[in-house]
Amino acid sequence: MRKDKNVNMTVGYLTKEHLAGFDNYKYSARDTSPLSIYLMHPFWNWLVEYFPKWVAPNLMTFAGFLFTVLNFVMLSWYDWNFWASTDLPGYSPIPNWFWVLAAVNIFLAYTLDGIDGKQARRIGLSGPLGELFDHGLDSYTAFFIPACLYSIFGRGELSVPPIRMYYIMWTIFFSFYLSHWEKYNTGVLYLPWGYDLGMWGSVLMYLATWMFGYQMWKTELPGGVSAGQMMEICLHISAMSNLPMVVYNMYRSYKDRTGKMRTAKEALRPLFTYGTFMLFSLLWVFLSPNDIMNKDPRAVYILSGTIFSNISCRLIVSQMSNTISETFNWMTGVLGVAVLLSFTIPAIERPLLYLLVIGSSSAHWHYGTIVVQQMCKHFNRTCFKVTKPKEIDQ
Repeated sequence: MRKDKNVNMTVGYLTKEHLAGFDNYKYSARDTSPLSIYLMHPFWNWLVEYFPKWVAPNLMTFAGFLFTVLNFVMLSWYDWNFWASTDLPGYSPIPNWFWVLAAVNIFLAYTLDGIDGKQARRIGLSGPLGELFDHGLDSYTAFFIPACLYSIFGRGELSVPPIRMYYIMWTIFFSFYLSHWEKYNTGVLYLPWGYDLGMWGSVLMYLATWMFGYQMWKTELPGGVSAGQMMEICLHISAMSNLPMVVYNMYRSYKDRTGKMRTAKEALRPLFTYGTFMLFSLLWVFLSPNDIMNKDPRAVYILSGTIFSNISCRLIVSQMSNTISETFNWMTGVLGVAVLLSFTIPAIERPLLYLLVIGSSSAHWHYGTIVVQQMCKHFNRTCFKVTKPKEIDQ
């Protein structure tokens, strides 16, 4: 009998209640996006047939995520402070070939995210582990994609300052979180239209930048706005396109008594978790004694995206296991202390920001790793291999 030496069960984020809830979990989702239904799903259904059945769905999910991370890492090298797409002296533009690579990477990430579940059903490995792994990585991607897009038009005249890009991120965060909060209460994941629009929009924006250069986003349009500023408006609209349907679906769930029928306190609890995190984050950038948003926007984006992903992952665990979500995320508490310290001792603000980036990233990666290991052990699965239970026990 082979023992799983990789799982240290002395540290576990999933309780027995969580694991018991996962045993009873049934996937329920609805995709009403015309783009997804009439174009992407037929394409994905055709494409998945060419993948060997020994390719694990979670491996496809992780590979797609890494394509997005690759874009972010390369742009961090070429454009850490988002000044590359300007004509200011001292800043070299991002190599033009990169935009083609970025478009290919984001399309591959989108495609692999679309076919991983189909591959799982095709080989009989669909289940809670794959869904949690997929949506957990999606919550991290919610920050990587807009951060990469910012390098297209960057700062400067006729562009978007870092704080307004931060607002776009928060709009995307809210849209993602809202979908899973909706499922937490209704039991059904209504896939937002904005995701497909956002992924295709990203591909087209990268290709347009490759063809016409970043200068196209500085072009002034009728009404005194630039192409980059118009794209800012489109990103906000795309990200919030699911809000009316969320309100309607929640209303119907309670009216028809088809959802979880939680009390108002329990139904709204996840929004308090998100709201406190948002409050501390915005408070810091608004009142920062050293103007950290303009001095180091990428570090602020990484920190916010990481904590958001952790909060989202914990909500996803709660809604999939049908358990009560947390009221307050501990990372938000650490963030609050850091904000207070930065206001009290401004000299340590920048070092504190970087310390938080490193600490929150390490803690979040540890959380994700242990949760996946617990799920693998509970369901007798190997995350990145196509194996049956009896093969794991041998």
